[in-house]
Amino acid sequence: MFTGIVTDIGEVVAVEDRAEGLRRLTIACGYDLDSIAIGASIACSGPCLTVVAKEMRGNRACFAVDAAAETLALTTAGRWRVGTRLNLERALKIGDELGGHLVTGHVDGLATLAAREDLTDMARLTFTAPAPLARFIAPKGSVALDGVSLTVNTVEANAFSVLIIPHTLAVTTLGAAQVGEAMNLEVDLMARYVARLLEAR
Repeated sequence: MFTGIVTDIGEVVAVEDRAEGLRRLTIACGYDLDSIAIGASIACSGPCLTVVAKEMRGNRACFAVDAAAETLALTTAGRWRVGTRLNLERALKIGDELGGHLVTGHVDGLATLAAREDLTDMARLTFTAPAPLARFIAPKGSVALDGVSLTVNTVEANAFSVLIIPHTLAVTTLGAAQVGEAMNLEVDLMARYVARLLEAR
């Protein structure tokens, strides 16, 4: 589990295609290499991926993850190349501050940035969501976009907007987001369960 509070921006430094649709991605980060355990889960711009190797490359700590065919097809991971910047978050520990909302790292689909309005020190980003997921998105509710916990501002049909504060613009990849860009979308877990309970009635 995660909170959607990004703790580092990583950079893809190597991409290696392996057998049966498996792709190994090596990601440079600012974490202490000794603090990264093999088998640990790290959210990489949304998807929860398992650390399978680690090393120092020059003065940069790096960890490697394997992305399977489904992850490559259903998330933006299939588009990651050397130089791609990723929002990183370590797995939540019992006792950690829950600053965002509960995020599983299981991407539901892709949202597309339809409009960007840069305000004074802030930005309003408007996304379109796949129709099956739009019903889980509500004003004042939560979503995770590329692993970032955000509060929904407005909703209209399949479109929703979020306001990005200066801190989030500075410490995540959202500051460089461009219209037309696809992002990994995870809807609020609670909204999904509520909808399921209502369907069962």
